[in-house]
Amino acid sequence: MELKPVHNHTEELLTGKRRLPGFSKEWEPIQLGDMFTFKNGLNKAKEFFGHGTPIVNYMDVFQHPAIYSSMLIGRVSLTSQELATFDVRMGDVFFTRTSETADEVGIASVVLDEPSQTVFSGFLLRARPKNNKLCNEFKKYCFAPHYIRKQIISRASYTTRALTNGRILSAVTLNVPEPEEQLAIAEVLNDLDAEIGALEVKLAKTRQLKLGMMQELLSGPPRLI
Repeated sequence: MELKPVHNHTEELLTGKRRLPGFSKEWEPIQLGDMFTFKNGLNKAKEFFGHGTPIVNYMDVFQHPAIYSSMLIGRVSLTSQELATFDVRMGDVFFTRTSETADEVGIASVVLDEPSQTVFSGFLLRARPKNNKLCNEFKKYCFAPHYIRKQIISRASYTTRALTNGRILSAVTLNVPEPEEQLAIAEVLNDLDAEIGALEVKLAKTRQLKLGMMQELLSGPPRLI
């Protein structure tokens, strides 16, 4: 899967190069290790999967910057100890831990509702907040800018697969605006996402209509005059 690049305007908002009206305070550089504790996910034999408790899987994170309980289709059979050890909470951030290429490690997604009895896969790293430095809605976007991706990719190890870990991610530095600016940025980007989504739906419908018209024309009557 090809990852979509961060749009220039979005990049500028998420790096402080473009400021929203009313905000001028300097952003604070903070290492992720000062904001999160990291943990590897659950590993079990394949016969335990397909039934039981919801699990956050690799593709849930790779394909979506935000995770909601209703999205999770993966299931795994667990012990009570595993459920307690690998639990998932609102505000947790998950990073892809391993991939065939370094470009696909460290992709992030935040949990934006309160899941019930949910765990996460061994192909992921859970970043659990230590404090309230980052607003949940801002977490949906703040790990995507190029300066963050560059830090993660450059530190990744590679043998047969690219890998990252909690120690590597802890050393990544994120420039953090004040909470009010975080929420304002997230609101703007959420609105942009909604507009893009609406345009994509319109485009899909237009393509479907065009395809239907072409099929009618190529299959006989009615004919153009």
